[in-house]
Amino acid sequence: MTDAQLSDFPSLFSLKGKVAVVTGGSRGLGLHAASAFLQAGAATVFISSRKASACDAACRALNALPNLAPGARAVAVPADSSTQQGVWELVAGVKKHTDTVDILLANAGATWGAEFDKHPDQAFAKVMDLNVKAVFNTIREFTPLLERPSGQGGEPSRVIITASVAGLGIGTLGPQGTYGYSASKAAVIHLGRNLAVELGPRGITVNSICPGFFPSKMSNGLLEMAGGAEKMAEGNPMGRLGRPEDIAGVVVYLASRAGSHVNGEAIAVDGGAVWSRGELMRGAGAEAKL
Repeated sequence: MTDAQLSDFPSLFSLKGKVAVVTGGSRGLGLHAASAFLQAGAATVFISSRKASACDAACRALNALPNLAPGARAVAVPADSSTQQGVWELVAGVKKHTDTVDILLANAGATWGAEFDKHPDQAFAKVMDLNVKAVFNTIREFTPLLERPSGQGGEPSRVIITASVAGLGIGTLGPQGTYGYSASKAAVIHLGRNLAVELGPRGITVNSICPGFFPSKMSNGLLEMAGGAEKMAEGNPMGRLGRPEDIAGVVVYLASRAGSHVNGEAIAVDGGAVWSRGELMRGAGAEAKL
């Protein structure tokens, strides 16, 4: 039956030969995603963050992975993407190696926790600038490298934005309230939807991933405040917190041929916790820490 036939199913989730750029890629979710891109067959993954030493360390770890395709490599391009100048430097650094990018993961971000009555203006502004404006600037400046011939049904390039379930529901309230962070993630999800329609005709899809709580160095303090990882896991419908493979799976799906007709979506990766939070979230810090 022709209805049962799929076009080249073995390559459906392959990223063979692709070129990817990951901002905020030296640790946490960005590093998980970069590892996934390489292990799915990407030829080059550019790792960017503010600290050159962190980028170099991440690339050493990635390039030591045992199952990479011949010649596959991670390349460090340190830059501060929170500023327009930093974005220009990042693009220039990537262009030294390639004039085409297939995947852009806009992952760099920041958060700030403080009670409502004392939440500082400069903290709110910093979070909005990095989590929203810098994402817009990064996508805009990389568009010439991502752009593909319009229409024709060809394989599009991909932009993936790291948002958060805090942008879908209610984030952390109380003593460590993340008001600016939650607002910024809601804003960047809607930015992604606008850009999906704007850039689709240019052969670029734009989607957001919305992680829940993934343990990391940055989240250890919040875990302790919430009673520890085990207690946090008990409040999740799936009975656990996020794992590296959870991020790996969703970014490879969106970046591969399997996700080529997904555009303008925001995919929660949190085991369903966003729908069961309620007052459990007050002060718990359950949004992802990048």
